[in-house]
This record gives sequence, C-alpha cells and structure tokens, in this order.
Amino acid sequence: MRPREIRHGIYWVGAVDWDRRLFDSLIPLPDGTSYNSYLVQGSQKTALIDGVDPTKERLLLENLDALGVKKLDYLIANHAEQDHAGAIPTVLARYPDAKVVCTPRCKGMLVDLLMVAEDRFITVEDKETVSLGDRTLEFIHAPWVHWPETMLTYLREEKILFPCDFFGSHLATSDLFVTDEGQVYEAAKRYYAEIMMPFRTTIQKNLEKVREYQIDLIAPSHGPIYNKPEFILSAYHSWAFDEPKNIVVLPYVSMHDSTRRLVAHFVGALVERGITVKQFDLPVTDIGKLAMALVDAATVVIGTPTVLGGAHPAAAYAAFLANALRPNLKFASIIGSYGWGGKVVEQLSGMLTNLKVELLPPVLAKGYPREADLKALDSLAEMVRQKHRESGVM
Repeated sequence: MRPREIRHGIYWVGAVDWDRRLFDSLIPLPDGTSYNSYLVQGSQKTALIDGVDPTKERLLLENLDALGVKKLDYLIANHAEQDHAGAIPTVLARYPDAKVVCTPRCKGMLVDLLMVAEDRFITVEDKETVSLGDRTLEFIHAPWVHWPETMLTYLREEKILFPCDFFGSHLATSDLFVTDEGQVYEAAKRYYAEIMMPFRTTIQKNLEKVREYQIDLIAPSHGPIYNKPEFILSAYHSWAFDEPKNIVVLPYVSMHDSTRRLVAHFVGALVERGITVKQFDLPVTDIGKLAMALVDAATVVIGTPTVLGGAHPAAAYAAFLANALRPNLKFASIIGSYGWGGKVVEQLSGMLTNLKVELLPPVLAKGYPREADLKALDSLAEMVRQKHRESGVM
C-alpha cells in the first residue's frame, strides 16, 4: 500500500499484513494485522515514528522513496519489540545520519536485540522534546505498557498521539481511519485481552497520564487511526477500571463425555439463576476469544477430565493462560471427572496463584456423572449466585 497523508506533511508509510495468522507463535490473528510507521516532516527536520516487522521492511523503504525522503534525521523507537523495531538496522543503513530516539532502557534493548551501534542513539527522558522546526515531538515514558522500555510520542502542534502498541488492534484493513467501530472495538478488545491485560494497573496509571493531553488523533502501530479518540479511550477505561460483570467463563475439555455432561448441566443451572455463561470447548477454541471473555468475567470455572493423575493438558493451558493474563476475576472453581484418582484440583488451583480469587468447592465425578454429582453442581451454581450478589456484580 502506498504512502497515505494523515495531515499536511504527516504520512502513514507502514505495511498491512493481510495474510499473517499467528503472532509470536502464540496469538491468533484471525483478521491479519498492520505495522504502522509514520513520517513527520518539519520545516527543518524529518522524523520516522516506529518501523515495521522485518518481513515488511522493503515496503517501508519503498514508501519512503515514493515520498522522496533523501534524509532522515530521527527514527523514533517507541518500543523495542521486533514487529516495530526490526527494520531499524535497515533504515539506519539507508539513512546514515539518522539517530534513534528512545528511552535509556530501550537503547540497551535495541543494542542487545538488534545490535544497533551505540553511537546511533539519542536517549530522552519523560516529557523531553525534539524540535523538527515548526513541529515538536514530546516523549511520554510509559514503562510496562507492555514492555519496560515503552514510550509514547505526542506531536504537539497537530495534537496527535503515537502510542505504539497502546490502543492498538491486530486488524488488516484498507481504511486509514476507523470506519467500522464495531469491528475495531472487537479487535482492540482482543488486543487488550491478549497483550495489555496483564499490565492492567499500569494501564490505569497511563490512561490518566494520557488524559492530560489534548488529542485529536491517536495513531497506534497496529490497526487503523482513531479520528475520534474518545472511542478507544473510553473502551480502555472500561476494560481497565470497571468491576467484573455477572459472567462465568467456562473453558473445558472432555474426552469421553463425562465432563461434557457436567458442563452442560452446570451451564443450565447457572442460566436458571440469572448468570451469563461463556462456554469454550478448549481443543477447538480461539484462545483470543477466551482471553476477551476473561476481561469482563467475575468467575472462571475450568472443566477437565483426569489424564495420568492430573488435568488434561488443554485445561492446564487454560489455567496457565488465565494466570498469565491476570484478569480481574473474583472467584474460581473446577469441575470434572476421574476414573480412579488424581490431583486435578491441587494442580489447577496451584496454577492460579497470580489471580486474587476465592476458590469455590470443586465438583469431581467418579466416572459418568450420577444424580449426586448433578446436585453438587446445582449447589455450586447457587454458591456462584450468592457470591456474585455479595460482591455486587449481580
């Protein structure tokens, strides 16, 4: 895709990756992604804000050539992760006078990750500025959003915030700006759930920091540009600050239908009690959908059969994922089945140590569920309702 003008002298020069379906060999990309790089031309100097993934660096260079960029003064590195910084060595080779502008922590990471020479850097402190002549770039330190070296760049005169991964969305689109808010909301929520949610308390602090600035545009490094900044600012505020809702997330796996029978009965018992359920059959689940559901849920209940004395690996992965993402859950429990014994409860509960949850009594059936097992599920559903009411989510 050719360069696209955002404002006079400000261009999108990145790359749209329509075909990528997995990020970091971990995160599903059902809608592809983009690597947004921005060229800002001042009356005296020119800056490139963030780069692209190394697989797309040729497109970045072609876009710079199309704009006739013969000299680049600054390459702003908001974040050292390779999908934004990976093209830095190639860009520096093309523009030998360019300096990388980043936080001190980012400098060390770029030296380590990309072997950028130390004399190619200018490090900046929080709220420090760089002049392009008639335009001013202000740098806002935002460590742990979502790496320790992260910063945001604010173009003062145009009131444009370039936040790199903050507010981003993995979405390949031909639209420069947000046009379908429903589509972008889901993509941005998926991005928040998979990448930002573990840093929720840091996100809260930086949302307050960003609110200090007048912002006309938010131009992230993934997904379309927000020409209505309040749309994404409000969404992030809700995801980061709101209390959990009256929702139970139920990821499960079943091998011979015993656990599936338990799950079906438990879902019905919860629904009868006015509780919303989001059920996920783990072997075929889009993990991003599961992560999104955890953003709003008050309770997670993991369903698993017993395999070699422990949880099914898919259930163990769901517990590991929830523990790593650190959603704002209040309660957790385990349901499942076994043949002769095992330590499913001890294993899974031991994998949820990052979560500040109250563990509710598990329900495990020996073999195929009997009437007593189903009644135990009814009791667990009633306990969930009581806990939701007591905690104010119902």
